[in-house]
Amino acid sequence: MYARIPILIPVLVAFCGACLYVVPVYSQEQPEETLGGPDSHETGQGPHGHLFGEWGGERTRLLERGVGFDFQYVSDSLWNIESQQQERFASWNRFRWTVDIDFGKLAGQHHLYFHATALWQAGGNLGAYLGLLTSPSGMSSMNTCRLDSWWLEKRWLSERLAVRVGQFAGQDFYGAQHYAASFIFEPIGYALGNLFTTLEMFDPPSTPAMEVRLVPVHNLYVKSMVMAAVPSPFSQNPTGLVPQFNGVPVSVSEIGFTPGKNASSVRAFDTVESRKGYSGLYQFGASYNPGKVTTASGATQSGNYLLYWMASQALWRVDPKGAKGLDGTFAYDWSPANINRNNTMLTAGLRFNEPLPLPIHNTMSLGYVQNRLSQQFGPEGMPPWKPEHGVEFNALLDPLPMLLLQPVIQYYANVGARTGHAVVFGFRTKVEF
Repeated sequence: MYARIPILIPVLVAFCGACLYVVPVYSQEQPEETLGGPDSHETGQGPHGHLFGEWGGERTRLLERGVGFDFQYVSDSLWNIESQQQERFASWNRFRWTVDIDFGKLAGQHHLYFHATALWQAGGNLGAYLGLLTSPSGMSSMNTCRLDSWWLEKRWLSERLAVRVGQFAGQDFYGAQHYAASFIFEPIGYALGNLFTTLEMFDPPSTPAMEVRLVPVHNLYVKSMVMAAVPSPFSQNPTGLVPQFNGVPVSVSEIGFTPGKNASSVRAFDTVESRKGYSGLYQFGASYNPGKVTTASGATQSGNYLLYWMASQALWRVDPKGAKGLDGTFAYDWSPANINRNNTMLTAGLRFNEPLPLPIHNTMSLGYVQNRLSQQFGPEGMPPWKPEHGVEFNALLDPLPMLLLQPVIQYYANVGARTGHAVVFGFRTKVEF
């Protein structure tokens, strides 16, 4: 079943898109972006941005009342065209349903918001097959159908103070790559891949959580989150419908500086609109798990932590107030080498916005990931671990407002921190229904 669906859907959608005329992406007032990584929206969908249309105008009427619905399909279709393993096609597929409610527009309860999202995902995990530390797909994990996240959020003081309570993932907002939608492989296409060393939860097995965000001055924000964390998140609440509080309370905090923007308007993932001008985002964060951990020597101790530094900056603009130009991003994290096997990671990338003279949104992105394993966890009698290197180049195209195509090629050296290399080719397809 999985072998047929992944191939047919992207090919059919791409074929249909090629048969239609090309139209520009329209802008329209949208609810706040609440999805991350490959699921986030770079552009507003506008009046022609959905395959099923506007439901006779009902979608727009609901949006004016503060109720936004989103149904999308995203797939990463990838081949290892060169590697020690035999060639294999793998496609990871995700259908996601989302509702966002602004109670200010709906019921006069200003600055009160609700979000909920559910998904079905399945397919082949090429990274596991190749033995890579760096997953070629920012989506692949476990086959599941569940309620991913939901929350209520209240804001005060012109959005300078916000409190969120519900079920959501730390990696959607802490250690998350600001330019994630512009890349395919995981550590730069979603969030830093080793954040789970402290059991900071990821999408989709979200757990009960609470977050406080504060903007004390114009360009600076601080935020902190506490979540229930468990070693096996997919099995502890397989449907996502019954919140489970059986994990240790992991805390994660972040401070961010945003030159060129109001800090209260900064969200975890950027959009085409937010790229205008010389905007930037500089972040420092820390995650702490107070539970018992086993060290490389076999001893038991309390507490584990991880520190990360991230920077995303517009480097050059054709028009100082526009979005066309070059962006750069860099991130690094560190955790104690005697506790965590994958204790450091480095990512860097460049993105060219609108490089092609086309009437559609397009980008070209070059990314690099370095994964290191702690030598203290190396098997006795074996050669020391080598740093695994991954490089990616991709082009993102919006041939239609409801369709995104993103061909990609990736190269990996020192696969699995050992020897050997791999070349992966494929594409991402995204459809807004």
